Amino acid sequence: MLTQQLRGDTKDYQRIFLEDVPLIDVRAPIEFRQGAFPLTVNLPLMDDRERQIVGTCYKQQGQQAAIALGHSLVNGELRAQRTRAWIEQVAQQPSGYLYCFRGGLRSQLVQQWLHEAGVDYPRIIGGYKALRHFLLETLESAMTLPMVIVGGNTGCGKTLLINEMASGIDLENLAHHRGSSFGRTLTKQPSQIDFENQLAVQMLKKQHGGCRKWIVEDESRTIGSDSLPLSLFNAMQQAPVVVIDDPFDVRVARLQEEYIDRMRADFEQTYGELEGWQQYDEYLHHGLFAIRRRLGLELFQQLTQRLEEALQLQRATGNSDAHQQWLVPLLQHYYDPMYCYQLEKKNQRVIFRGNYAQVKEFLMAYSQNNGE
Repeated sequence: MLTQQLRGDTKDYQRIFLEDVPLIDVRAPIEFRQGAFPLTVNLPLMDDRERQIVGTCYKQQGQQAAIALGHSLVNGELRAQRTRAWIEQVAQQPSGYLYCFRGGLRSQLVQQWLHEAGVDYPRIIGGYKALRHFLLETLESAMTLPMVIVGGNTGCGKTLLINEMASGIDLENLAHHRGSSFGRTLTKQPSQIDFENQLAVQMLKKQHGGCRKWIVEDESRTIGSDSLPLSLFNAMQQAPVVVIDDPFDVRVARLQEEYIDRMRADFEQTYGELEGWQQYDEYLHHGLFAIRRRLGLELFQQLTQRLEEALQLQRATGNSDAHQQWLVPLLQHYYDPMYCYQLEKKNQRVIFRGNYAQVKEFLMAYSQNNGE
């Protein structure tokens, strides 16, 4: 028998997230995919099909009939198999907790089966719903703190600067997307709920560590397929703005390194040289194709031809400099005019402009003068 030091069930949601306590989610896989929490493993009591059958029974015949049906579906060797999986996970994370949707029947039943197998393991009182409610309240509370927005043209290093600041929140990293038509990364974007949960946990930890303001990048409401919480987006529309004005050649060099050289390396490391190159080629073509209407047909065709010539040269020689032949006019004719137009609407909120180093120095002094 596996024995543990007895720990009680918990409602200390703050400690769960501050200390990265591991969790076992016993909800069905479809529920888990819609939203869960960091450091959570899904080991369901019922799979999607079983959950659907029991749910239909509950609606038609009531709770007792649904419970009886659930026991008949998850029985014998299937019950033993799932119990073994829980026991193995408990052994790997003895300080963790388990939860279901409301902390009710499913998590209590898993607790009971574990107890019968000689394992006492606590659960989250209130389950997923209570944890999620706590994180939503955390987000709302975090929005009461002052905020500074970092703006600047594409390639000026906004994300780099955000990550150098103790109070910086890298929204693009949380969303696994860089916010433009070329913004996808090789990591799948989280569900909307997962994105919000991870954002809330990061803000909770930073506040607990003494953070009294936020520094975030100038973003639109959506980053790829994820949307900023409305309270955050609204706060960003009122916050003071600092603008990085780096030289054009510095910006081009950054973009070439990030979107060309690094993406090729990432694709080939992930998929192998042959498949990786093909994926990289499609990624760049898709980025241009996604904005073809805004570019206009003539410019789109010109840039696509230059992209294909640059790819051929890069494939043959390994040198990526030819990509500047389409990257430079893309900035000059599309990204820079678009961002200048957007920035004009924020001019009254701009409190400082300078190059990367000057903006960084300003933000560090600004933070110290405002109690951080």
